[in-house]
Amino acid sequence: MDRPRLVNRRSVLGLGAAAAATLVTPGCSRGKSAEPAPAEPGRFATGNAGGVYAAYGAGLARLVTEVTGVTMQPLLTEGSVENLKMLAANKADIAFSLSDSALDAYEGVETFSSGALRFTALARTYDNYVHIVVPTASDIFSVQDLKGRVVSVGPPNSGTRVVANRILRTARVRVIPRMLGLEQSVAALREKALAKDPTGSTGIDAMIWSGGLPTDPIKGLQKDVGFRLVDIGPVAEMIALKRFGGYVLSSIPPSVYQLTNSVPTLAMPNYLLARRNLSDSWAWWTLNTMFRRQTDLMAVHPEAGSLDARSAIATMPIPLHPAAERWYRTNHI
Repeated sequence: MDRPRLVNRRSVLGLGAAAAATLVTPGCSRGKSAEPAPAEPGRFATGNAGGVYAAYGAGLARLVTEVTGVTMQPLLTEGSVENLKMLAANKADIAFSLSDSALDAYEGVETFSSGALRFTALARTYDNYVHIVVPTASDIFSVQDLKGRVVSVGPPNSGTRVVANRILRTARVRVIPRMLGLEQSVAALREKALAKDPTGSTGIDAMIWSGGLPTDPIKGLQKDVGFRLVDIGPVAEMIALKRFGGYVLSSIPPSVYQLTNSVPTLAMPNYLLARRNLSDSWAWWTLNTMFRRQTDLMAVHPEAGSLDARSAIATMPIPLHPAAERWYRTNHI
């Protein structure tokens, strides 16, 4: 099913882009505000241990706790699909999700064909990039070369698995799938690459992962195994043209992982979402802290530097939480 491209919410809010220049510089302290502190602790569904969701989420939760004086607890999860289900079941108050998974959930299609889920948005934060990782010595150079290989496609309830399945289905490639988390995938790839007899190894030939730049456990593979990223440009273009779901054609720069050249791939925006009926205070302070303490978040992970108020509102058709919309209006976005 084709989807319309995301509408620029700035036109909905009725304010121009030039007004964004009046936003207070991110990184400043809380300052004074009439917004009340949250009445009870909050829960933040993040992602896999070692991933950007987990690092970014833990950092933001710590800062929000510091600013409000009320605990925001970060929760490790399998990723986007689990996070969306947790929001719908009121098991989490805010959560990260890939845009394609969020739109599938909102429309009740594919992974969420049992019924549409409802939630609200706080911001578009940064982009995830599809990594297809193979050892440097591997004979895998294209998606087609994955045929019949043992490949990690991400945990069962992850956004990685959603996009991995979409890539393999589009390329008409069958693999022997392993549903592993980030750190488990990296360990399995390392195991087979370093095995004296790879044919007897229980490791994997390749891993597909969707993550921010850099994803540290993947980066660490260069120290002992050495790795390449597979160019998926042609398949990425087919997916982006055939089915719009927050997909962007992009590439991973060579400097990120000490590669020899940039690698064409698929990128997906990440959304910071909130459960329905989340209190205004939690929504407002989470968003306010993310912008006002952006410099501190960048010290946690460089992807926090991608946060920009002018693009943060681009989450349609997922509606902004009323307190988030108020925050953007107040700050002339």
